Amino acid sequence: MACFLVSAAEAVVVTAVEKNAEKKECKHDGHVEVKETKIPLSRKLKWLTYLLWGGVAMLAFEHIWHGEVTPFFPFLTAMNSPEDASEMFREMATVGVGMAVLLTGVWGGMCAVADRIVKRESDSETKEETV
Repeated sequence: MACFLVSAAEAVVVTAVEKNAEKKECKHDGHVEVKETKIPLSRKLKWLTYLLWGGVAMLAFEHIWHGEVTPFFPFLTAMNSPEDASEMFREMATVGVGMAVLLTGVWGGMCAVADRIVKRESDSETKEETV
């Protein structure tokens, strides 16, 4: 019913952190400083925001399609009665948090694999230069 709101909240926080990290990585000329052997944190956070916002958009569309989200107050059909509201909060606590944790875990795996690939490429370039 409203499980996408958990991922939306995480996406808002991660987007703010990403923008802050981008500012810290920027040089005075406005370009992002990219080290040859490491992927910048802002780029990794951008991957996470894409995952989260994409999931939010897809789930919001699905909930609109099934009539669980309406264009009038209270916007969520589950907010019409206290019984439905408690079910919605339970769903947000279980399904919503579970999806957000899963997406963040997938992102962590993506970052680990990407760092290994970059490090391996950097090591192979170093070996070629010494030969």
